[in-house]
Amino acid sequence: MFSISLHYVVSDSMNVSEPYSSFASVREFTLLGFSCEWRIQILLFSLFTTMYALTVTGNGAIVCALWCEWRLHIPMYRFLGNFSFLEIWYVSSTVPKMLVNFLSDKKTISFAGCFLQFYFFFSLGTSECFLLAVMAFDRYLAICRPLHYPNIMTGHFCTKLVIICWVCGFLWFVIPIVFISQMPFCGPNIIDHVVCDPGPLFALACASAPTTQQLCYTLSSLVIFGNFLFILGSYTLVLLAVLRMPSATGRHKAFSTCGSHLAVVSLFYGSLMVMYVSPRLRHSAGIQKVATLFYAMVTPLFNPLIYSLRNKEIKAALRKVLGHLNIIQDTLDDPSIIRSV
Repeated sequence: MFSISLHYVVSDSMNVSEPYSSFASVREFTLLGFSCEWRIQILLFSLFTTMYALTVTGNGAIVCALWCEWRLHIPMYRFLGNFSFLEIWYVSSTVPKMLVNFLSDKKTISFAGCFLQFYFFFSLGTSECFLLAVMAFDRYLAICRPLHYPNIMTGHFCTKLVIICWVCGFLWFVIPIVFISQMPFCGPNIIDHVVCDPGPLFALACASAPTTQQLCYTLSSLVIFGNFLFILGSYTLVLLAVLRMPSATGRHKAFSTCGSHLAVVSLFYGSLMVMYVSPRLRHSAGIQKVATLFYAMVTPLFNPLIYSLRNKEIKAALRKVLGHLNIIQDTLDDPSIIRSV
C-alpha cells in the first residue's frame, strides 16, 4: 500500500520555471512487474490467480457467514465482516491488472487507469489501517471496560465508526493524488513495479515537486505510524488488564479473542515497516515488489484463515452456511423434489 520509499523520491530541489504544458504528455505507463522468461510468467500467473481466488472466496465466506448468522451481529463481528469485505476490494484493486500483464507483451496501463489504481489501492489500504485501529479499540473496551462496553459500543456507534473508517480512507490521499496527476510526465514511462506507486511516479516526472513529495510522505507516515501506535497502546493496556485477571480461564479467553487480531496486525504492519523502519535504506526494486505483494496479496489471503481457525463462533457459522448450501444442492440434484414442486 504505502511503499513510498525515500530512495524513489527525487531529491533535486531545483526550481522549474517552465510551465507544465511545455512538456510532452505521457498517455500510458508500462508496469514492468516481474521481468522473467515466459514459463516463469505463466507459473506466476497460475500462482497469483490461485491466491486471488482463495482470497476472494475465503473473505467472501466470512462475510456471508457473519451476515447469515444473526447471533454474530455484534460490534466485534461487524468490524470483522467489514474488514473481510474491504479485503476483497483491496486485492481486486491491483491483482486483476497484474494477472492481465503476466499474459501481455506490452504490460501497459492508461494514464487515468494508473491513477485510479493508485487511488483505490491507497484508499482501501488506508481504510484498512483505520479499521484495524477501531478493532483494537473495540477489544480494549471489551476487556478493560467490560461494564461500560454495552453502553459505549452500541450498534449505532459501531456503524458510525465503520463509516468514518471508509470515508476517511477514501479522502486521505485525494489531494496528493490530484497534485501528482497534474505533474508533467514526458518519458520514459516505464514503472519498475507491480502497481502504480507514487515513488516511481515521482521518479518519472519531468519536474521536481518537493512539496507534493513531502505531503505524500507525511500523510503516509501519519496513517501508518499513528494507527500502529494507537493499536500498540490499546493492546498494552489490554495486556496489563489480562495479567491482572485472577482466573486462568479468563486470561486464556482474552488472549484467544485478541490473538487473531494481533496476528493480522503483525502481518500487515510488519511488511509495511520493512519499507519505513529504515527510510534511508535504498531498497532494490525487487524488495519493493516482494514487500508490496506481501501486504497486497499474502496478508489478505491469510486473514480468513487466521480468523476462522482461531474462532469457534466463525467456524460454526461457516459450517452452518456450508450446510445450507449442501441442502440446496441436494434439492436441486434430486429430480423427485423438483417434480413435486
